Amino acid sequence: MAKNEGQIVIKKYANRRLYNTGTSTYVTLDDLAVMVKKGEEFVVQDAKSGEDITHSVLTQIIFEQESKTGNTLLPISFLRQLISFYGDQMQMVVPSYLEHSMQAFTEQQAQMREQINKAFGDTPLGKNLQVPLQLVEEQVRRNTEMFHQAMQMFSPFMAAPPAKETKKAEAKDIDELKEQLRALQTKLDNLG
Repeated sequence: MAKNEGQIVIKKYANRRLYNTGTSTYVTLDDLAVMVKKGEEFVVQDAKSGEDITHSVLTQIIFEQESKTGNTLLPISFLRQLISFYGDQMQMVVPSYLEHSMQAFTEQQAQMREQINKAFGDTPLGKNLQVPLQLVEEQVRRNTEMFHQAMQMFSPFMAAPPAKETKKAEAKDIDELKEQLRALQTKLDNLG
């Protein structure tokens, strides 16, 4: 397998085709998305110049995922805040902050899954998502609060959103999570 320091090398050609040098096959952006989900490390290089274009290709994958599924992960308010940091003094700090925040979020989710499995396992209570849903709601509230506090650190002069609007947004997020979990419960019930 052709690798660059333990990473698979993907070559992007002028015709926009992507070639996985590890498997000697052409791949699509969807294939790269699957590789990311599996935790496979890769770097994308321009085939002609050898320039590392991984960032732009990953951004393109996010754009395609956001537009084709209709299930957006990046709320408009977040995108606006992110755009406002370009050219700002805090621009250097934001990538590191986001990376650490996502790592903490991932670790919290893994801990929550482990706790739910330990607490409920394959029992009927474990299949009833009400109790785990309450845990998720509380975690969402804490993460949202932590994120807002951190964003205020980056922009201390930015007015905090009115509490009423924040609570409405949180309630909407929680309602969406509840609906997704209900749909998941229905699917699980249909499988059983």
